Amino acid sequence: MSDANSAGWLQRLRAGLSRSSTSLKSNIATIFTKRKLDFASLEELEEVLVAADLGVEAATSLIAGLSQSKFGKEVTPQEVRAELATQIAAILAPVAQPLMIDPAHRPEVILVCGVNGTGKTTTIGKLAQQLKDDGREVMLAAGDTFRAAAIEQLQIWGRRTDCPVIAKAPGADSAGLAFDAVQQARSLNADVLLIDTAGRLHNKAGLMEELAKVVRVLRKLDPAMPHQVLLVLDATTGQNARAQVEIFSSIVPLTGMAITKLDGTARGGVVVALAKQFGLPVHALGVGEGVYDLRAFEPAAFADALLDLEDRAQR
Repeated sequence: MSDANSAGWLQRLRAGLSRSSTSLKSNIATIFTKRKLDFASLEELEEVLVAADLGVEAATSLIAGLSQSKFGKEVTPQEVRAELATQIAAILAPVAQPLMIDPAHRPEVILVCGVNGTGKTTTIGKLAQQLKDDGREVMLAAGDTFRAAAIEQLQIWGRRTDCPVIAKAPGADSAGLAFDAVQQARSLNADVLLIDTAGRLHNKAGLMEELAKVVRVLRKLDPAMPHQVLLVLDATTGQNARAQVEIFSSIVPLTGMAITKLDGTARGGVVVALAKQFGLPVHALGVGEGVYDLRAFEPAAFADALLDLEDRAQR
């Protein structure tokens, strides 16, 4: 990715998080104008952080860190935001991991799951393009056989990215399709197979069982499959995203997440909440419709954007 594209991504990230950062900046300024860091101000700040969807666990940790370094001192809103950004970057650092492909797997089988409307199929298309740009042979499997529109959408992405798409008629058995897709990917010596799945409502046990069946069938081919299980989450759902992680992880062996629609929400803090609570790798963030608007993220740049600070990399 060129420096220009990277700079453009950071600008889109900052713009995407602007609703979250504007609210946080305003509320922090209200609390800390000409005021010492005391128990009352810390309590108010914790409420602000929880309201910004950082979650109770992360908010408590951030308050503890801030208290340790600044308690009893007069602080400016800028100093508070800078300290919070440093701590948030530290929370995010362990989970900010790009999607890695093991060349020993031919193909690397990546199962992509998530509820309807998260941008799951679009995320698959964007990942396919980026993997192709890296010189990999990629195949797609239209495992969301419950919706004809999902099959058609993946086929459109297949044509756009010049990736073969394995598909069957709507209503076909998704586990059987996944099985066939692996066989075909092996025969074509593909590097990566991205398998779409139906957008299950995470509170529908019967539909979630279908997803578990896909995993069981793949393991008949190879106990190590799927090599990765990627959960796509919509940032606009806020704390509901946490419930989705809990439910999906109880059904399939999640290995990472992609978080989309950060450009349409004031709930960007949920990324921090997810990192603190689950520690699952966050492989990509989405801040727009373009192929390159889905990117691996840098913790410091994200934290600075969330707190409306100048990007550290450019200081």
